[in-house]
Amino acid sequence: MTDDVLQGYADAAPELIRRFEAITPALLYQSVSDLLPVVPSRIADIGAGTGRDAAWLTGKGHRVLAIEPVRELRNAGMTLHQATPIEWLDDRLPDLVHVDGSFDVLLLSAVWQHLDDGERDSAIRRLRQLMAPGGLVIISLRHGPGAPGRRIHDTTPEDTVRMAQLQGLAMVRQVRADSVQAENRAAGVHWTWLVFGVQ
Repeated sequence: MTDDVLQGYADAAPELIRRFEAITPALLYQSVSDLLPVVPSRIADIGAGTGRDAAWLTGKGHRVLAIEPVRELRNAGMTLHQATPIEWLDDRLPDLVHVDGSFDVLLLSAVWQHLDDGERDSAIRRLRQLMAPGGLVIISLRHGPGAPGRRIHDTTPEDTVRMAQLQGLAMVRQVRADSVQAENRAAGVHWTWLVFGVQ
């Protein structure tokens, strides 16, 4: 993920913090939440933003590593969710060089659009390395215009599925979802959720 995209998030942080925290995770993940583990598991929330989803998952008994490269969002999350035992890490896609271990779920919500095809290819390989046996990768793909200062790269579900298959991953679910944010819906933004397991 390029520095200019991260700077775009840093510049917009005051507004984004408010918007991110207003989203209800149960509503956001309703298309895939039945696939989340029911027993305590290790989850990596990659591009965790303010830690909203990490806090929700921690509340369900999971151990969550919140990976967020934008200092302003990470600091806000550590303050807003300080009573929640989230582990925070400053790292970024596609390489995730500081991430160790394996995870039962690797969650990428609203980050894939900021990677170009080469970065996505590298990211899929790295995600495969980080998957625990029986683990899942959950990715949301944005369709529609991006925000000024936070460049996006168009992709199709088919492109991502093809990349994943080359790394030995099989699609578990593909589902279209409307944006949960009214301003995004008005702009024509919608999402595709993709869930992958090991073939």
